[in-house]
Amino acid sequence: MIRNLSTRLRALGITEKMEQSCRMPRYEETNALVDAGKDMFGRPQQMTADACNAWHRMRTAAARDGIELKLVSAHRSVDYQCQLIQDKLDQGREIEEILCVNAIPGHSEHHTGRALDLHAGDEEPLLESFENHPAFDWLTRNAADFGFHLSYPRNNPDGIDYEPWHWCFHSAEA
Repeated sequence: MIRNLSTRLRALGITEKMEQSCRMPRYEETNALVDAGKDMFGRPQQMTADACNAWHRMRTAAARDGIELKLVSAHRSVDYQCQLIQDKLDQGREIEEILCVNAIPGHSEHHTGRALDLHAGDEEPLLESFENHPAFDWLTRNAADFGFHLSYPRNNPDGIDYEPWHWCFHSAEA
């Protein structure tokens, strides 16, 4: 698998040097997934059972406080992550730019089935402006109570751009 992944990374323009300098840990792709319902686009999503239970409890608590949290995405396979990067390359974007917002395949928290991209309101999802929505304030104050933490705050050590929408479940802390 690793050799195959290395070949796939090179085909995407991700050099060995880029991979070695990646500050994000390598994540195993889980196969222990449950159906988590549909995302805001109607696509079926999967998560680990613990993350799914915590997500549903958190979403319910937010709704009681007048906040509608929407799921943008959850588990992503290595194959999906590769295709996501390929799609951006096909749009003419440079690999260095892409890797500021998308993890190298094999290094994405989404592979674990515990990472969620969230949204609220009517604006376009996955924008930094999400930090101005009351849902972000709610998450900042309450997500840890459900085991979720903001993975990529400003100036994070992983080198990923600030992502106020990306929250990961850490079961030991829930």
